[in-house]
Amino acid sequence: MMTVTLQAEPADFDAKVRQPGLDWLATQGIATNGPLPKKVKIPAYWSHSNKSLWEAYDGVCAYLAIYFEWVTGASSTDHFVAKSRDAGQAYEWSNYRLSCLGPNRNKNKYDDVLDPIGLAADTFVLNLVSGEISANRNLDKPAAALARKTIKRLKLDSPEHNRMRQRHYNQYLRHKDAQTLKELSPFVWYEAQRQGLL
Repeated sequence: MMTVTLQAEPADFDAKVRQPGLDWLATQGIATNGPLPKKVKIPAYWSHSNKSLWEAYDGVCAYLAIYFEWVTGASSTDHFVAKSRDAGQAYEWSNYRLSCLGPNRNKNKYDDVLDPIGLAADTFVLNLVSGEISANRNLDKPAAALARKTIKRLKLDSPEHNRMRQRHYNQYLRHKDAQTLKELSPFVWYEAQRQGLL
């Protein structure tokens, strides 16, 4: 996980997502600045912007910091502030994070995950040999605790995730193609560069 910059919303977002969503909430008498009533399922107007979200963030998952192809069907729109906690945020571009399905499911409605948008640089570090991710030792105690909670909640330190990052770095070592590493596995590239290993 690394810092993500918020990208501009698409020109048609307001007409296709925000306004229909807010209109639906209004007709149901649901406040846009509070939680959804229990068992209320809201229309997924954000699905109209799924492809635009993938394009805006160059196909890179905000949580895994890896590139994935649109055609794999692995893309999902994570609502950083959960729909159940703030109904109005369900239809706000600035609340969307491009995510692979796994991290989105793991995050669910929990709010103990650091936001990749605006994340402080070097919050997370990698062991490039093992692929293991950890909180930077230089963080103060509260920041380190949040970083560790994020790793745990998203399961970023699972054996599968560690092997994936390890494999990405090993592929770089075989081919010495830093640009491809940067495009396909930006966090591994960033950490290799930071550690002077490119």
